[in-house]
Amino acid sequence: MTAALARTVVLDAADWRARRQAHQERVDEWLAPHLARRGTGTRHPVQDFLFTYYSHRPAQLRRWHPGAGVVLRDAEPAEFGRDYRVEDPGLTLDTEAVRARRGDSVEWIRTLLTRTAGRAGQFGCFGMHEWAMVYRQTQAEVRHDAWPLRLDPEQTARVVEDNRIRCSHFDAYRFFTAPARPLNLLAPTRETQHDNEQPGCLHANMDLYKWAYKLSPLVPSELVADAFALAREIRTLDMRASPYDLAALGHPPVRVETPEGRAEYAAAQRGFADRAAPLRSRLLAALAAAVPG
Repeated sequence: MTAALARTVVLDAADWRARRQAHQERVDEWLAPHLARRGTGTRHPVQDFLFTYYSHRPAQLRRWHPGAGVVLRDAEPAEFGRDYRVEDPGLTLDTEAVRARRGDSVEWIRTLLTRTAGRAGQFGCFGMHEWAMVYRQTQAEVRHDAWPLRLDPEQTARVVEDNRIRCSHFDAYRFFTAPARPLNLLAPTRETQHDNEQPGCLHANMDLYKWAYKLSPLVPSELVADAFALAREIRTLDMRASPYDLAALGHPPVRVETPEGRAEYAAAQRGFADRAAPLRSRLLAALAAAVPG
C-alpha cells in the first residue's frame, strides 16, 4: 500500500452505500415539500430561500460524496462523476483535479472561514438588515410582496431610523434599498468581505452552507447537509425578526422593534453562533486534509 493510501479511509460497499442512503433519506425530507411547491408554483418565503437564493440545486444537495481521502470499494466511476479515479482498492476523489478546476476559490473560502473564526461575534444588529431591505418601499415594491408587513411603511421606516444599522455582511447589505444604505455604519463590499465578516452574523453562519457546497466534493456530503440544516433554522429566525407578518405560516414574529424582542433575537443569535462555530471548524479541518495550506 502506498503512503497516500495509508492515510485514507477505505469503505466497504455496504458501508458507503449505507451512508449514501442515509444522506439521501435525510435530504429528501427537505426536498419533497420544496419540489411539491415548485410543481404548483407556490412560494414560501422561509423554506424555499435556501433553494432559490443559493445556487446548489436539489439534485446536487441529494448527491452523496464521501469527501477527500476516502476509498470506496466496488464503486462505479459513473456513479460519482468526473472528479473520481480508480485506484487500488477502489474509487477515490482526485483532489488535484478538483483543485485545478476550482482555481483560487478554495483559498478564498479558506481565508474567509479562518478570519471569521478568529473574530469576536457581534450581537447588536437585531436583524435590522431585513428592515433595511424594505425601507421606504411600498407593499407592492417589497421582495415578498405576497406577505404583509407587520407595521405600516412609516412605522417600518421609524424602526430603521431609530436603530443603529451595523450590517457587516455584503450579501445582505447589497439588498438594502438605496435610501437605507447610507444609514449603515459600514459599507461592505465583496473586496472587503474577508475584513468584515464576523461569527455572530446570521447571514455569515447561514452561508456556511454555501461554502460547504462550493467545497464539495472535497468535503463529505454529510457536512454539507449539516450546514444546510443549520441554515434552515437561521433563516426561520431571520424572517421571524423581519418586518413581514408570517404568522399564518406558523412563524410568530420576534418583535425586534421592542426591547423584549431585541433581547430574544440577540439570545437566539448567540445560540446560532455557538452552533455554527464547530461547523466552521469542521469545514476548515476537511479543507486542511484535502488541500493542505
